[in-house]
Amino acid sequence: MALLSTQPRPCTDPNCRGPHAPAERVALAASLCGTRGVQLTELRRQILELLWESGRPTGAYDLIEALKQRDSRPVGPPTVYRALEFLMAQGLVSKIESRNAYVPCTHPERRHDSLFLICSTCGASAELEDQRLERLITEDAAQIGFRPTRRVVEVEGTCAQCIATGAS
Repeated sequence: MALLSTQPRPCTDPNCRGPHAPAERVALAASLCGTRGVQLTELRRQILELLWESGRPTGAYDLIEALKQRDSRPVGPPTVYRALEFLMAQGLVSKIESRNAYVPCTHPERRHDSLFLICSTCGASAELEDQRLERLITEDAAQIGFRPTRRVVEVEGTCAQCIATGAS
C-alpha cells in the first residue's frame, strides 16, 4: 500500500494554514497510534482515508456506503461508530456537531481546540487552530468559574470558491 511508504512528518508551525498531503496525515496517524500503544486497525485506517478523500464533513452512513463500495461487503453502523469514537479519542478525527458529520484532524500530533469554518453552500470545511481564541475561551470561562473540557467552535458562511463562482 502506498500510504505505508509515506514518511509521517509532524507539522511544527503553530500557525499553520497550509494543506498537508492526506497520505502523509494517515501515515502520521498510524505512527501516533503506534507511539501511544493503540492499534489503527485496517477498518479505522480505511475510515480515516475516506474522510481525507471526502474533503468535507462526512456522516457515518455515508462512510458505511463508501466502505461497501470499496470492499463489496457491508459494515454495520455500530462498527463504524466504534471506529469513529476511537479516531476521535485519539485526536485523529473531529465531529462537526451541527452536521452530525466527521472530518479528519489536520494536526493530530498536537492537542488543540477545534475551530471549523463550514461552507453552507458546498459543505466544505476548514479546520483552523487559533491559540488566541483558545486562550480567550479559557479566560472567559474561568471568570465564571467554569472549566471547559472540550471546545469546538463552528462558524458557517461561504467559502472562497463558492464566492468566486457566485454560488452563494
